Amino acid sequence: MNRQKGDNQMDIQNMPREQLGVCAEGNLHSVYLMFNASDNDNVESQLRPCIANVAQYIYELTDQYSDSAFNGFVGIGANYWDSLYPDSRPEMLKPFPAMQAGNREAPAIEYDLFVHIRCDRYDILHLVANEISQMFEDLVELVEEERGFRFMDSRDLTGFVDGTENPKGRHRQEVALVGDEDPEFKGGSYIHVQKYAHNLSKWHRLPLKKQEDIIGRTKQDNIEYESEDKPLTSHIKRVNLKDDNGKSIEILRQSMPYGSLKEQGLMFISTCRTPEHFEKMLHSMVFGDGAGNHDHLMHFTSALTGSSFFAPSLDFLMQFDN
Repeated sequence: MNRQKGDNQMDIQNMPREQLGVCAEGNLHSVYLMFNASDNDNVESQLRPCIANVAQYIYELTDQYSDSAFNGFVGIGANYWDSLYPDSRPEMLKPFPAMQAGNREAPAIEYDLFVHIRCDRYDILHLVANEISQMFEDLVELVEEERGFRFMDSRDLTGFVDGTENPKGRHRQEVALVGDEDPEFKGGSYIHVQKYAHNLSKWHRLPLKKQEDIIGRTKQDNIEYESEDKPLTSHIKRVNLKDDNGKSIEILRQSMPYGSLKEQGLMFISTCRTPEHFEKMLHSMVFGDGAGNHDHLMHFTSALTGSSFFAPSLDFLMQFDN
């Protein structure tokens, strides 16, 4: 069946080289680095080729460390994009959509650059993170660093399987990568990052059935509730949305648990060909359905950050490599 442009299908063969971490399958470990540019004069003229070199370095390491499934990408902050690339801008790039209702808050804390690397070997990630930091030396300041890990069989620290609704196979690219609707930025992706801190002591005091009702799935077997059995306040009900044509609104989640005994939770990462899908899901979680039915999972977790980035194709970045 042939589809028209904008119907979430694209000609993958004619796609520019995307940054491979955007659509990669899951890993055992991750490192997240948030940078802000230094105040040096003309820092952008030095950063443009440096970012290209870092992205190319990550791309090449995908082959070098293929046995441990290394991958990653570099994202440019929505508020910093025009400083780096003043001549062109992704059509839908905008700052993080901060939201608040009652005691539910999704704050916006923006950064200039986001480097996201993942691998099945922690030592390789540590090595590469140090190399990248040295490549950026004196051009940026490392503001935030977090390290994620796979928990059990890809579960969130709440004990429930995470990412079950993710698109599979080539459909991951169709969901995550910009297509012909914005030709200059084809192969890029809109990235949203939130750091959630879980109140696990409060969560673990809930009876099992209450936890399952809040999520909308069984905990042990990961079986989704039948539609008529899902509470309107369940997490799945609030994020499994449809568009005006009854079609599922999708994102590709690249989230992983993080933390220590002092603070732990989820680094939530959304990649998508449009920022609207994430924004509609977040709005549904925080504000609900207009009838007071918000996401009750938010009683047990707090968003500490919220950042918006665009991860261009490798080909776009490499225009500025010298």
